[in-house]
Amino acid sequence: MTDEYFGSYIRKDIILYSLIVLFGLFTFRLFKMQILDNPIYKEKSEENSIKAVTVDAPRGVLYDRNFKYLVSNKPSYSLELIPENFSFANIGFIEYGISLDSGFVSNALANQKNIPAHIPRKIIENLSTPSIAWIEENKRNIPGIYLTVDLQRDYSFGIRGSHIFGYIKEIDSRRFKEMKDEYDLGDFIGYSGIEKTYEKYLRGEKGFEFFVVDAQQHKKGRYENGTNDIKPVKGNDLVLTIDKEVQKKAEELFRDKSGALVAIEPSTGEVLALVSAPDYDLGQLSSVTSNKVWNELSTDGNKPLFNRATMSSNPPGSPFKIITAIAALEEGIIDPSFTYVCQGGYQFGDRFFKCTHVHGKMNLIQAIEHSCNTYFYQLILKIGLEKWVKVAKEFGFGEKTKIDISEESNGLLPDADYFDRTYGKGKWTSGYLISLAIGQGDIISTPLQLAKYTCLLANMGRSYQPHIVKGYIDHENSYVPLSFPEIKADISENTLKVVREGMRRVVNGEGTATNIKMKEFEISGKTGTAQNPHGEDHAIFIAFAPYDNPKIAVSVIVENVGFGSTHAAPVAKEIIKTYLLKNVPDENLASLK
Repeated sequence: MTDEYFGSYIRKDIILYSLIVLFGLFTFRLFKMQILDNPIYKEKSEENSIKAVTVDAPRGVLYDRNFKYLVSNKPSYSLELIPENFSFANIGFIEYGISLDSGFVSNALANQKNIPAHIPRKIIENLSTPSIAWIEENKRNIPGIYLTVDLQRDYSFGIRGSHIFGYIKEIDSRRFKEMKDEYDLGDFIGYSGIEKTYEKYLRGEKGFEFFVVDAQQHKKGRYENGTNDIKPVKGNDLVLTIDKEVQKKAEELFRDKSGALVAIEPSTGEVLALVSAPDYDLGQLSSVTSNKVWNELSTDGNKPLFNRATMSSNPPGSPFKIITAIAALEEGIIDPSFTYVCQGGYQFGDRFFKCTHVHGKMNLIQAIEHSCNTYFYQLILKIGLEKWVKVAKEFGFGEKTKIDISEESNGLLPDADYFDRTYGKGKWTSGYLISLAIGQGDIISTPLQLAKYTCLLANMGRSYQPHIVKGYIDHENSYVPLSFPEIKADISENTLKVVREGMRRVVNGEGTATNIKMKEFEISGKTGTAQNPHGEDHAIFIAFAPYDNPKIAVSVIVENVGFGSTHAAPVAKEIIKTYLLKNVPDENLASLK
């Protein structure tokens, strides 16, 4: 036998053995796939043919303190598109069919370009009835488009409440990165007000529906008749402290005005009404907000997005004379009988600080009643800055009230450190205190701080942290109250009785707000004017009623109008009257006095 024969024989063996090995491997692979890995591939096959559709949870609704609707939900129809299943040649057809401007769909997709192609993109919300009908008729011929039903906020209950409720919108990229374990792209989240603070109560838990789909992701039917579906869990309904009728009246009174109002129940800290004017229509923000709408709101010179009730920075004016009076009494510097002769102002060095009138001889209660600047000018020089600041802090000035909405200012309570930083150590004198005595100069407060202050005066130094949510409805449909910290001003009862009497006479004696005196009950208050270097002064008024058993405390600021007695006090009167007299039979009015 030749070498050629043996070589050919060996080559044949090699080829044969190679074929046997390959066949064996193929057979084993086939066995493994069909037998050993069958459960895995079966599961993957089912995953590919089953589509999980997220069902958003209805957001909790908002009730007033008497369980009247303030904010609810309503259906909104949207067009969604999945890019990987969609032919972009259909864009023009869609835009024509539902009357969209040319380029609308492309722009919507471009704004969501970072979202993976298999995830639905929301193109437009709040579709009209004709648009809904057109999509239903044509969607089978346009793969990749879907009509979805969402719930959006319904603000049709007669209350605007924009700075109370706040707004929701789609989660932005920054928040999504922080909360991607809790939210999906396209989810709505509270961005301000109650909607933001109580997001975890309101949002609920998503559900899922499972569908059998074909290769084009068209639904063929429910998977296992829906037995594996997971129902969404509705968010908790919130019961607010707001009184719907009082809030509505406050909003009416501030129509065409700029300013703020806060009304609180003194014994509980429950906010009955809160208005910041001008405000904005929450309906404009109830779905995806156009850049045009947002730019108009954010650049409006009247600042409708700015919450004046909790953020405005104005001197508190004459209501702060009561702080000066309390400091003098608590430190034993004077007693209520101490008198001073007002000759129309106070001379300090080479500067004359004016009073509103020549009041003559005044004691403390009369000085509060008639709002005599001169009396308090001289008084703060006896007290000194440190003691005056100490008393102001008892009422919470210079710090946030911690109300349960997200935006709030500290205000400014100037102390010695502040004056050293601002004017230089040793470069300011006691003369800087004189304006502080009447709530002018470097001091700043918010209407909310003034309302809290009024609560403490009304309720003999005790109240609760101001709050807007009273409780919530749990998933067993039971009401669960929320608790808030008690607050106290460490001021003697005798001192509070003296200043409260002065406030009573402001309205019911010969004071600066006798124009709002009522026969049904006694309103106690203090007028004020905040100096405004940019125009007319701001009108201020604080009040509580009834005098002996206070049920409501109010602070009002009306911007750029002048005197508090003329412009702010009548607003407070209407709010107090609305709250105390509604649903009260005539025979029971005497109990309010």
